[in-house]
Amino acid sequence: MDNKAKNSSNQMSAGAIFARFITSAIVLAITAFFTPGFEIASFWTLIIAAIVLTIMDYLVNMIIGVEATPFGRGIIGFIVSVIILYATQFFVSGYSISWISAIIGALIYGIVASIVPGKQAM
Repeated sequence: MDNKAKNSSNQMSAGAIFARFITSAIVLAITAFFTPGFEIASFWTLIIAAIVLTIMDYLVNMIIGVEATPFGRGIIGFIVSVIILYATQFFVSGYSISWISAIIGALIYGIVASIVPGKQAM
């Protein structure tokens, strides 16, 4: 493959990552809105939380091979989704969630993610 083809495929993957991040941020905002006890203080907190969630999902997927999707991967995916939602508060200022809210939030996240087009990461 020549350099031009490699650069084109890298740009497409960067565009796909960006689109995935944007849809994840939208789904996270909707989830926080509908989940009692789940608060995101500002737009920038939402952006940072979406980045952290995407990175955590990527790392979990790399380490144990499980995607954090509440409905797509069964109970293990759901549990990983709850843990990632809860753990994000330790990395992002202005993001707060309780364990119960993380469970409810993972359910809502799964429902909203199935409605919004595109592939979301947790």
